[in-house]
This record gives sequence, C-alpha cells and structure tokens, in this order.
Amino acid sequence: MITVRNMQMKDVWPVSRIEQEIFSKPWSYQGFVDALNLGSTIFLVAEEEGKIIGYIGMYLSLDEGEITNVAVAVTERQRGVGGLLLTEMKKEAERRSVARIVLEVRVSNDSAVRLYERSGFKNCGVRKGFYDMPKEDAYIMIYGQ
Repeated sequence: MITVRNMQMKDVWPVSRIEQEIFSKPWSYQGFVDALNLGSTIFLVAEEEGKIIGYIGMYLSLDEGEITNVAVAVTERQRGVGGLLLTEMKKEAERRSVARIVLEVRVSNDSAVRLYERSGFKNCGVRKGFYDMPKEDAYIMIYGQ
C-alpha cells in the first residue's frame, strides 16, 4: 500500500536519487536539506513498503503556494503516485489556508500536463525559455483562485 507523509531528513537521500534520475538540472542533496529547513515549505513523500517512490515540494508565501518538484521513480510510474501526491498536497495547502497553487511544467511533458489538469489545475500562460537542458517553454498552471 502506498502512503503519503511529510518528508523527513532521513528521506533526503532517496529523494535526491530520484531527482538525479529524472531531471536534467536536478536539485542537490543540500538543496533539499536547505528547503526542508526553511519552515515555509511543504515536502511530502510517497512510500511503499519502506521505500520512497515519489515526492512533491511546495514553497509557501502568504496564501499562495508554488510547487517546485513533483517526481515519481521511473519504475513506479503509471500507478497513480503523482495524482496521490498532488491530492495530499492540495489537502495540506487547504489546511494551511493556501488559496492558490502555481506550478510550471515543460510544454512537451504531456503526461504531467494531463495529470495537473485532472487534478484541477488550469493553464494560464507560457513562460518563454523557462527550462534549460534542453531549452524549452513552460506552461504556467494554477489551482484555486
């Protein structure tokens, strides 16, 4: 059974390994440690049988959240882990009175765009040249007001 819980320092190594596996410009181990220590962030992990299989992170500013990372281990995709992480993050945001959640996603990442749309996010614009390696535009997607 897959469970979602708050990320702890002990989770940073497996999370950073997933990050390295997936992204062309991954966060470092220290980047996750620093983000967890800020106090104005929410990081959740998806875990199955003691193994971290995905994670999501969000920075908070007043009543707005910005999702920084959503990642599921390559071997664990197509099992609903990303949707579960988004659902739990939206619940946590609501508990903290976050009115709006924003994220960026590569325009070519069709599966992620569909996941966000199914989760209630709306495409509200494009950030030209937002991503590097390769250079690519990003959709700006918003959930909430």
